[in-house]
Amino acid sequence: MRLHRLDITAFGPFGGAQSVDFDALSTAGLFLLHGPTGAGKTSVLDAVCYALYGSVPGARQSGQGTHLRSDHAQPATRTEVRLELTVAGRRLEVTRRPPWERRKLRGKGMTVDKAQTWLREYDTQARAWKDLSRSHQETGTEIEQLLGMSREQFCQVVLLPQGDFARFLRADAEARARLLGRLFDTQRFTDVEKRLAERRRATEARVREGDTALLADAHRMQQEAGDAMELPELAPGDPGLAEAVLGAAAVARSTARERLAVARCRLSAAESAHAAARHALEETRELARLQHRFAEARSRAERLQEQAGAHREAQERMERARKAEAVAPALELREAAETEHRRAAAAEARARAQLPGSHAGAGASGLAAAARRAAEELGGLDAARRAERRLAELAGERAGLDRQERADDDVLREADAWLADWETTRAALQARVDSAQEAATRAEQLAVQRAPAQRRLEAARTRDRLAADLAQARRRAQDSEQRALDARTHWLDLKEQRLNGIAAELAAHLTDGRPCAVCGATAHPAPARKVAGHVDRDTEDRALAAYQRAEEQHTEDGRRLGEIREALAAATAEAGDTPVDRLAAEAGALEQEYTRARREASALHAAQEELRRAGQEREQRLADRQQAALRAASRLARRDTLEREQTLLEAELAQARGAEDSVAARAAQLERQAARLTEAADAVRAAEDAAQRLKDADARLADAAYRAGFDTPQAAAEALLDPAAHRELQHRLDAWQQEEAAVRAVLAEPGTAAAAQQPPADPATAERTAAGAERRLREAASARDAAARCCTELDRLSARAAEAVRRLGPLREQYDRVARLASLTAGTSADNERRMRLESYVLAARLEQVAAAATVRLQRMSSGRYTLVHSDDRTGRGRSGLGLHVVDAWTGRERDTATLSGGETFFASLALALGLADVVTDEAGGVRLDTLFIDEGFGSLDDQTLDEVLDVLDSLRERDRSVGIVSHVPDLRRRIHAQLEVVKGRGGSTLRQRGV
Repeated sequence: MRLHRLDITAFGPFGGAQSVDFDALSTAGLFLLHGPTGAGKTSVLDAVCYALYGSVPGARQSGQGTHLRSDHAQPATRTEVRLELTVAGRRLEVTRRPPWERRKLRGKGMTVDKAQTWLREYDTQARAWKDLSRSHQETGTEIEQLLGMSREQFCQVVLLPQGDFARFLRADAEARARLLGRLFDTQRFTDVEKRLAERRRATEARVREGDTALLADAHRMQQEAGDAMELPELAPGDPGLAEAVLGAAAVARSTARERLAVARCRLSAAESAHAAARHALEETRELARLQHRFAEARSRAERLQEQAGAHREAQERMERARKAEAVAPALELREAAETEHRRAAAAEARARAQLPGSHAGAGASGLAAAARRAAEELGGLDAARRAERRLAELAGERAGLDRQERADDDVLREADAWLADWETTRAALQARVDSAQEAATRAEQLAVQRAPAQRRLEAARTRDRLAADLAQARRRAQDSEQRALDARTHWLDLKEQRLNGIAAELAAHLTDGRPCAVCGATAHPAPARKVAGHVDRDTEDRALAAYQRAEEQHTEDGRRLGEIREALAAATAEAGDTPVDRLAAEAGALEQEYTRARREASALHAAQEELRRAGQEREQRLADRQQAALRAASRLARRDTLEREQTLLEAELAQARGAEDSVAARAAQLERQAARLTEAADAVRAAEDAAQRLKDADARLADAAYRAGFDTPQAAAEALLDPAAHRELQHRLDAWQQEEAAVRAVLAEPGTAAAAQQPPADPATAERTAAGAERRLREAASARDAAARCCTELDRLSARAAEAVRRLGPLREQYDRVARLASLTAGTSADNERRMRLESYVLAARLEQVAAAATVRLQRMSSGRYTLVHSDDRTGRGRSGLGLHVVDAWTGRERDTATLSGGETFFASLALALGLADVVTDEAGGVRLDTLFIDEGFGSLDDQTLDEVLDVLDSLRERDRSVGIVSHVPDLRRRIHAQLEVVKGRGGSTLRQRGV
């Protein structure tokens, strides 16, 4: 890595723009960066670090977002750092701008611009700079991959901080481990230690879990077996756990099988006893049933004997009822005739009661003649009825005219009131129409702005999505480029190997007597032979095809990367740098305003319609008022006509009413009189007919009773039975006969009679005996089932325990291996005599390399007196591996580095820093570090030692390096001619450069 140029603007103490030409400073090999305290010497190094990694070294990186900006800078000047360097054969330019708080271009207040980063590369063929990336992350990744160092390593290797290495000389093992771990990235070894420790804990947990499960199965077997299994006190991890559990399980299984055999024998005996008891119980129950059946039949026969007299009476009653059924039709006919006669006589009495006294004793013919005379008088009132109806119509028409007059008065009042408010209503409606028209105009204007806002929003979203896709596409292009380079290298290697062994291929076709295709000789005394690993044409062709495929893939990935870049540029040109959230908020606000305007404009048609309807209603109100005046004049003329016609009709009706109030009342009186006379005549005739029918029915009834054998009709009526009584009497007769037949059948059964001759049965005793046998059977079956379940469960648990023991065997072996490895890498194992952790072991090897590299320069600085050596001895009870001692050649003794003086500590730490830089460089992949900076510490050296130190630094030019010394020691300004001076002033610091 070689620095060429550094441009600083508004950074740290530098208020304006400053530049550093490192090419001019590096010509002499050594250059001095000096200036008064607080001028900003270290800020130059901070700018280099910030340009490469986006942050400054050490504690100065906290709060760097806005504090990197110079307090002396003008408000309109943007903070910027630009660094031009060559690394890995590529000339790059890195530009970084931190976040910047500035005044808003529009309105009041402040806004913050985001941080920006540019990475460019110089194209030697085109002799122009080409853009590589504008992403912070991509730029940082690219720089770190090219340098092969993280920011912490760069600050320790390139910007050599002497104070840190002085502390490193005097530090304990833990502090050295922290620094070396950051520089050499030994985190993977720490991860190995952690991984082994985690695997040990996980394997131990699995073993303990297996032991716990095994003990749980043992306790369940003990619960199943009861006192047949004795289990000693055991815990997970105890030795002999598996053997103890399996032995106890075997004893328990044997005992359980013996108990099962005994339970089966007891169950067989209980089943036999239960079967005998059940048979005896069934026989006793059958005997008791037959004896009870015989006794019940005897009792039923005695009850039948007692009811014999009542049965004979019922038979006689049924016989008389059958004879009376022949008289029943005549009785029904006589009852019907009597009922009709009573009804007709009652109707006649009611009809005569409604007649006047002059017609009370008249016969049917007289009453009919009076009804005809009333009907004739009623027919003479038709003309009077029509006149009376016309008079009612006239009264109704006059009432209608009155109602119409009141309605017209209401219409006139409403019309006058509505027309009085017309101007106010019209003005309000016109204002609504004007407001809706303005909203429609505003909606049209907003509609024009919606589409561009939505396009910017979609472009911003596309921009953000393509920015993420760009990084992935760039990585794919880089990966495919590397694969293509690897494939090409592999193909060229194979091709070179084939060319080296081409003689063997040519010799394979040589035959004696035929000339050689190369030299033309016909004798071939020593043809070449194919060696192991010979590359033939097919292998070379396959490698070439693989290279061509990789190159095609690289071309495709490059094309895709170009497409994404073009699309991203187009989207960025459309959307700018405005965030998506802000564009979405603006588009949302515009959409809300447009929706509100559309909603207000949608009321335009309704307002226009309402205004039109209001105008129509005004015209209708005026027309209604005019029509009401015309109808009032027409009503006045009609009233006069109706009054004259009413006078004539009232004179005509005065004679027709008679003593009644109206013609209708007189007509109603005549109608009622005619109807009553007609009804009375009909009732008299009906009563006479009903009396004759009753007399005929009495004669027929007396004749029918005599023929049936009854002395009187009354006796025949009393002998009749209604249907319910007849059914009930017949049911009693049938039931008596069925009961008598059933009793005779039971008493005739031979088995029932034989059972009655035996002693009384005792079912209760037989049931108690059977219940006892059944209880003993259940107990035996339960014991057998429990013993069987115990055997089955013990077999299952024993099999599971044996399987668990088989699984735990390999797991225990694995745990032992992992535990030994974890203890060994952690430094706690007895085999690790020095108690050295794995990371410490690796760092000890690196420290040994650093000490060897540092000794080369330390001997020159100390005139051959001092040598740095690494020590892995243990100190006290701590762990070993990272000790650092100095060997004094004057005394021949090895002593601690803390015993060095101030000047000796400086050049020892300087040698250590330079040695560490060499080792870290080699560790990072051999990246050349052509520019180094050493920060302070030279003031503690005497003149001779300072000369020796400068000679050592000057010797770095042999490796084409340039070293910048950061110091304010006056003597260095006389010794080193190439200088970069930092001048401090009230308006900020400036840089002054002087060459050789």
